Amino acid sequence: MWLRGVLVAALAALAAWGVHAAAPAFPLLTVAVVLGIIVGQIPAARPLLAGVLAPGLAVATKPFMQLGIVLLGLKLSLVDIMALGWVTIATTVAIVLITFAGTLGLGRWFGLPGHQPLLIATGFSICGASAIGAMSGVVRAKDKETATPIALVTLCGTLAIAVLPLLWPPLGLSALQFGHWVGAGVHDVGQVVATAQIAGSAALAVALVVKLTRVLMLAPIVAVASIIERRRLGAIEADAATSVDPAAGDTWVPGPATRSIRSTRPPIVPLFVAGFIVAMLVRTLVPLPVEALETADLLQTALLAMALFALGAAVNLGTLLRTGGRALAVGLLSWTLIAVLALGAVQLS
Repeated sequence: MWLRGVLVAALAALAAWGVHAAAPAFPLLTVAVVLGIIVGQIPAARPLLAGVLAPGLAVATKPFMQLGIVLLGLKLSLVDIMALGWVTIATTVAIVLITFAGTLGLGRWFGLPGHQPLLIATGFSICGASAIGAMSGVVRAKDKETATPIALVTLCGTLAIAVLPLLWPPLGLSALQFGHWVGAGVHDVGQVVATAQIAGSAALAVALVVKLTRVLMLAPIVAVASIIERRRLGAIEADAATSVDPAAGDTWVPGPATRSIRSTRPPIVPLFVAGFIVAMLVRTLVPLPVEALETADLLQTALLAMALFALGAAVNLGTLLRTGGRALAVGLLSWTLIAVLALGAVQLS
């Protein structure tokens, strides 16, 4: 039942790879999201996306996304991160936390609905659409809540690819400083590669290590969100229990809504977050063959491309254009915030 949707996502990922191979300036994962958004706007495709393809796209959106994030941990070596130095590590972590808190606050101040402020904050501060997919699974966000953050982080990340290289000469940054700025300020890993590679291989290497240090923050932030969500659902259950009056002879029996809350309460540490940490430790402590790392990287990219296509296909641009003005303002302000903070971090390092 789900095979057709998975097959479509796989074909879309293959098409995204073809576009990236023909035009390397376009990051593969960004192309996958954009392709999903385009397909989602085709009137004839919408009934299929919401019908026979929906089960398979759901598999791509959640299990494939989570497995891809686990494999992403194999890109992270604590040795490489420590080589950055404490100042760079501290400023990188500070950028993530300040951008996350600032964007979350902006989203709530602008009155964005549901989980949108949290998802936008996660995507912009950590690692783009992949982080949004991870967080949405933990807080059980609805598709319509996820669609706008996905569109925004794709738009602003693509904007960074065009704008940051133009600002490089006027700012007087060296190639390595430019790489540091890109790694600290651009959302998705693929977008970092596309932006930093113009400054050379050394700048790209610095950008990737700084970027992956930001990715490392995905585990604790998602784990904290999971704990908060558990407490929120627990409080709802407790309120239902205390509404019963024992003095009147009432006995509280969990109803369908309460049983639903119990069944959807996320684990304290989601399994894929634990897997991500284990993969990172394996990469740090075990001398893995280059072939194994290349295979894992290929599989991780394929899984995330399929997942991001499925997430992009849930975006309804018509609805976004009608109701997304406030969300766009939050995204652009967050994009500016992280770029300014990252530039300040470069000056300190």
